[in-house]
Amino acid sequence: MPLPERDGIPPSRVYLPEGPWERLLDFLSERFPRMPQALLHSRLEAGDIVDDHGVAQRPDTPYRAGRWLWYHREVPDEVPVPFELPVLYRDERLVVVDKPHFMATTPSGRYLRHTALVRLRNELGLSTLSPIHRLDRETAGILVFCADPACRGRYQALFQAREVIKEYEAVAVPPASLEFPLVYRSRMEEMPGRFLMHEVAGPANSETRIELLRWLGTGGLAHLRLSPLTGRKHQLRVHLNALGMPILNDGFYPPEPYDEHNEERIEEDFQRPLQLLARAIEFRDPVDGRTRRFESQRVLSCVESGVPG
Repeated sequence: MPLPERDGIPPSRVYLPEGPWERLLDFLSERFPRMPQALLHSRLEAGDIVDDHGVAQRPDTPYRAGRWLWYHREVPDEVPVPFELPVLYRDERLVVVDKPHFMATTPSGRYLRHTALVRLRNELGLSTLSPIHRLDRETAGILVFCADPACRGRYQALFQAREVIKEYEAVAVPPASLEFPLVYRSRMEEMPGRFLMHEVAGPANSETRIELLRWLGTGGLAHLRLSPLTGRKHQLRVHLNALGMPILNDGFYPPEPYDEHNEERIEEDFQRPLQLLARAIEFRDPVDGRTRRFESQRVLSCVESGVPG
């Protein structure tokens, strides 16, 4: 990389495709429409954006396709996540944490420093740390990182091959017609132009087993165990919504009418976390053959109180 890490955050990069742009600034203005052109201009003037050889680019640099540009992302209005990130287990290969709600796994969008990856790299002094799977920002629970780059691919392959047992818990209000346990299958795809998922016709590519753990207080609240047999994005949230019982405090399922600002700027409400918890992960270690099982110490707030939260 032509740029070093900064405060545990690796540089980002953007590819220059074939196109009609005359200047580099013209392309960047179109590629990042929400960033004021004056800010892009000043970053180029300051030499903050470089090519593969570390050469700083300028506002009047002619556009040349087929190159990569490197830069450090900046999120000046990033919302701090005021929760702890406990380390449950650590050895020379693995770091396992109990991620809180509202914390993204890795930098993306408007989240940069207040992410699990960046916080752990800084706190543990492990610049090579990387996640071997991911949790939604809104979901709490077990998150596993690899500290040894030589072993990373072997651990990631476990998830790709569905050789990991994953257990989740959720709180929802099931329709009276549903009977548990049940297995739900559907075909899921990403909505065009949005980061959300939806169900479409066709062969199923997602499957979840749902069990009732217990009823909670009044109002029909149910404490559920979810066992995903596949790992589609937002799978549990989509499946429970499709069954008529969206997870409590889910701000995206069911989807609201499209608003280009809605999905980027949902206001944080730290008092109303999504009632979804990655309770446990279990797998056979591909390096030493041991059975590994890690369990969250967290309790969903509605399970603690027995009332909607």
